[in-house]
Amino acid sequence: MTTAAIWLSFAFVLGLIVRLAGLPPLVGYLIAGFSLSALGYESNLILEEVAHAGVLVLLFSVGLKLRLRSLLYPDVMGGAAMHMLIIAPILFLVVGVIYSLEANTGMLIAVALAFSSTVITAKILESRRELRALHGRVAIGILIMQDLVAVALLAYIAGKTPSPWAFLLFAVFILRPVIHRLLDFSGHGELLVLYGLLLALVLGGASFGYFGVSAELGALLLGVVLSNHKRAVELSDALWSLKEVLLVGFFLQIGLSGHPDLDTFIYIPLLLLLLPVKAVLFFFILVMFRLRARSAFLASLSLATYSEFGLIVAQAGMKAGLLEQDWLALLAVTVALSFAIAAPLSRYSHLLYARWERFLVRFESQKPHRDDKPISLNHPDVLIIGMGRVGTGAYDYLKEHGHTVTGLDSDPVKIEQHKTEGRNAFYADAEDPGLWDKLVLDGIKAVLLATPELEAKRYVAKRLRATGFTGLISATAVYPEQIDALKASGVDKAYNYFEEVGVGFAGHLQEDLAPKAENEV
Repeated sequence: MTTAAIWLSFAFVLGLIVRLAGLPPLVGYLIAGFSLSALGYESNLILEEVAHAGVLVLLFSVGLKLRLRSLLYPDVMGGAAMHMLIIAPILFLVVGVIYSLEANTGMLIAVALAFSSTVITAKILESRRELRALHGRVAIGILIMQDLVAVALLAYIAGKTPSPWAFLLFAVFILRPVIHRLLDFSGHGELLVLYGLLLALVLGGASFGYFGVSAELGALLLGVVLSNHKRAVELSDALWSLKEVLLVGFFLQIGLSGHPDLDTFIYIPLLLLLLPVKAVLFFFILVMFRLRARSAFLASLSLATYSEFGLIVAQAGMKAGLLEQDWLALLAVTVALSFAIAAPLSRYSHLLYARWERFLVRFESQKPHRDDKPISLNHPDVLIIGMGRVGTGAYDYLKEHGHTVTGLDSDPVKIEQHKTEGRNAFYADAEDPGLWDKLVLDGIKAVLLATPELEAKRYVAKRLRATGFTGLISATAVYPEQIDALKASGVDKAYNYFEEVGVGFAGHLQEDLAPKAENEV
C-alpha cells in the first residue's frame, strides 16, 4: 500500500505541475514514472494489470465511436500499407547501419518504430472530440491496421498461432442482439459501468487473449459491436472517468520500464528526429489519397509518435533472443518522450496548421476527398455549429418558431441520423480554416456555437468575425469563467449550460402550474 501511495502522490503532484505549465497531465505521469524508476522503484503485477485494463477500456471506448466500413476505405488501408512499406526500410537503414546491428535485429527495431501509438492518439483525439472527424477516423483506421500487423508479428516472433478454436470468437457478432439487449437492461448507474468493464476486460480482452488473439483487438471489436446502439455514447461517457484513472497506470508503467545507460542514451535524440519523417510521409500519402491539406496535417501530427505496441514487439524480440535488454530500455524512453512531444503538439495542432496553411495547401489534390467536398447551406437565417443534444434541441425549437435552420457537425454518423430525421444538417469541420473562406454566409442572422470544446467555440467565433460576419453569435458555456473568454473572442451572448437547464426546467413547471392557478381563481 505504501508503494501505491508513493506512485499516486508522484503522479498527482507532477501531473498538476505539468498542467499548470499548460501541458496535458499525461506528460507529468510519464515524468513521474521516470522519476520513480530513477529512485529505484519498479513496476509490479498490480500496476501492469491496471495499465492493461486502462488500455482495454480506452480501445473499447474508441470502438464505440467507430464503424467497420471506415477501415475499408483506400485512404486507410492504402495509407497504412504504403507508410509501413516506406518507413520501415528507412528506419532499418538509419538504425541498422548507424548502430551496426544484425539484419534481424535491425529490421525488428525498424518495424517496432514504424508503429504509431494507438493509446496516445486515441486519447488525444477523444479529449478533443475529434474521433469522428475525418482526420480522426483516418488516423484511428490506420492505427488499427498497424495493430493487426503487430499482432501478426508477435505471433511470428513467438512462434505461436491463434488457437484452432479462435473461430469461435466470431460468435461475438452472432451474439450482437443479445449484447445490445443487455445494454438496454443495464440502466444508467453503476450497472452500466460494470457492463462496460465486463465487455472490455472479459468478453473483449480475456476471451480473445485466451484463444491466442490480441486482447486489445478484442476490446476494440466489442466496442464496434455496440457502436450503432443508441446508448453507445452514454456508455462511453459513463466509462470516461474510470478510463482516465486507469490510464495513469499505463503512463506510470511506461516510465517505470527503466532508463538506458549513458552509452545508449545518446541515441535517443536521433530516434526522436525521425518522428518528423514519419509525420511528413503520412502527410504526403494522405494528400495523395485526396485528403485536404488540413485533414492530412492533423491526422499526420496525431500519428507522429512511437507505439506502445512497438515496446511489446521489442519485448517479445528480447525473449526470443533477437534483442538485448539495453535496446528495450532505450525504446521505452524513446516511446515515452514521443508521447511527451505529441501531447503539446496536438494541443496546438490547429494553430500550427493555420500558420502553415498557405504552404500546405499547395500539395492538395484538385479532386476533393469524398468527405471534404464544399457544402451549400441552403440559405438559412440561423446556423448551428455542433449537432449534439444541445444543438439538436436548439434546432428543433428554432424551426418550430419559424426559422430556417442549418446544422453543421464533424461527425458523419450524427449527420446521417439528422438527415434521416428530416433535419437540414451537413458534415463539416468547423475548425477547418478553409471552411469559413468558402461558406456563403449571406442571409444568416445568427450563429449558435454548441460544440463541447471551449477553444473550438472561440476559434469559430474569431473566424466568423474575420470573414466580416456582423450577425449575432451565441454560445454555450459549462463554467462561468468561460463566458468572458467567449465574449473576448467575438461572441455576443454566452449562456451557462447548467443555469439554462434550470431556467428551462422552471419554465416548463410554470407552464404546468398556470392552468391550475387559473382554475382555482
